[in-house]
Amino acid sequence: MNRLKPLPILLLAFVAFYLLPLGLHGLWTPDETRYAQISQEMLQSGNWVAPHFMGIRYFEKPAGGYWLIALGQAVFGQNLFGVRIASAVTSGLSVLLAYLIARRLWNDPRKSFACALLYLSFGLVAGQAGYSNLDPQFTLWVNLSLVALWFALESATTRARLCAWAVLGLACGMGFLTKGFLAWALPVLIAVPYMLWQRRLGELLRYGPLAMAVAVLVCLPWALAIHLQEPDFWRFFFWNEHIRRFSADNAQHVRPWWFFLPIIAVSCLPWAGLLPATLRKTWQEKRQPAITFLALWLLLPLGFFSLSNGKLPTYIMPCLLPLALLMGHTLVDLISTGRARTICLNGLLNFVIGMVAMIGLIYLQIARPLYSNSHAEMFSLSLAFIVLLVWILANLLQAFRPLTLWAMPVLGIGLLVTLLPASMPAWIADNEMPDQFVLEHLEELQQTHALLSNELSSASALAWRLKRPEVALYDTEGELRYGLQYAGAMRRKVELEEVQPWLKDARQQGSVGVLMRVNSTSEMREAGQLPPGGKRYYKGCLELIIYPKSP
Repeated sequence: MNRLKPLPILLLAFVAFYLLPLGLHGLWTPDETRYAQISQEMLQSGNWVAPHFMGIRYFEKPAGGYWLIALGQAVFGQNLFGVRIASAVTSGLSVLLAYLIARRLWNDPRKSFACALLYLSFGLVAGQAGYSNLDPQFTLWVNLSLVALWFALESATTRARLCAWAVLGLACGMGFLTKGFLAWALPVLIAVPYMLWQRRLGELLRYGPLAMAVAVLVCLPWALAIHLQEPDFWRFFFWNEHIRRFSADNAQHVRPWWFFLPIIAVSCLPWAGLLPATLRKTWQEKRQPAITFLALWLLLPLGFFSLSNGKLPTYIMPCLLPLALLMGHTLVDLISTGRARTICLNGLLNFVIGMVAMIGLIYLQIARPLYSNSHAEMFSLSLAFIVLLVWILANLLQAFRPLTLWAMPVLGIGLLVTLLPASMPAWIADNEMPDQFVLEHLEELQQTHALLSNELSSASALAWRLKRPEVALYDTEGELRYGLQYAGAMRRKVELEEVQPWLKDARQQGSVGVLMRVNSTSEMREAGQLPPGGKRYYKGCLELIIYPKSP
């Protein structure tokens, strides 16, 4: 480990595993098509204050997260790379924060490198780095706020302390602009008990107002602008996206309280085998200020998120940086003292996971084939076997040479996140990446006068690829239920019994493109209401119909 050059290796891993795969596969539903379209619409309309989804008010999040995705499309083009670059860069910056705070915590280059490398290769972190949504951005701001808090507490000079508290406020402000009030709650949740334990509450009261003032200054211009432009934003955003999602029985994504416990173990693969040793060492060293700070950072947000009724796996991403720091601390101490057993068991655990996946894939391909016999499908199947084989071999190397080849799982997870989307069976890609279907028929769709879709993800794929937000919504509303209540948006909804008159009127003006998802009884009924004729194309459960202009 002493011979390794940390920053060049981390940069190489960032480029290979985070940047290179960004443009290799279509946009996943539902998140990527939605965020791509909302941010594209900001570029087209020039309205950077109020988020709109296909021209309809969409107040589930503030505007800040969309700004970065829009910036990516402005700089790199309205393409797959441009849509995803914000997630990759913000994830990479979180890796850098892991390196910097580890250096401040332990002043040990080996631990700085190990902590950053572990965080970079956590499965959930690496997977989200190539996925366009707001969680990597929000995680960066939470990470920055708590790294700044530690730097503030450990600063030797007043100037350094003031700068750190100001950075904390900046991070809280940007986190608020990305996802809302949670960005303010999490640093307070950790800072108050830690400062009480350290008997430094007076320091928090002296310097905390500076962070609050900076956070307010960062947020205030947009907060006032959205209030003036959309007076109902704060009512909907606060009550629906915070209070109802946290406590209501009918909140989105309702899960049991223990949901995040197995999720956090899966999220830190391929390092989950280090969890028991990490937790044991954390308990043994709980009186050390650095360990206590990291334990609070890990456990208090985990408990807070577990109390919420609405849960998604990505909600715990702010808990992963302290976990990587504690794991890296444990790992380097194991290597330094020659205790190879835990590292060996981690490699064997990943080896077993890879073998089970390999055997399962072979069995399914024989019994219920996931891949067809076409050349393209066989190539994808070959990629899947290569990914699993590299995973198995990399972790075997860690198991056999744990003290020298301890970092080999990084290669396995890196290749997994790089090649997995390309190795998916066609039926998954066809059904979950509708923008690729639209791209295949882009020229024909560009000639259409009107667009219609029965599913929001497909509609947003149409809107993004064609750069046309005006897609009519056929018998669907989903998360646009609130926006569709506004008078100007009501006409965008086409009910089941209205679709034939709507098509008749639209075809008087020009040809009409209809993108249908037909995968359930209700969707079959929707498809059955469409008139016959037109050019029809099929891919998975998607059907594209081009109706010509009426004579």
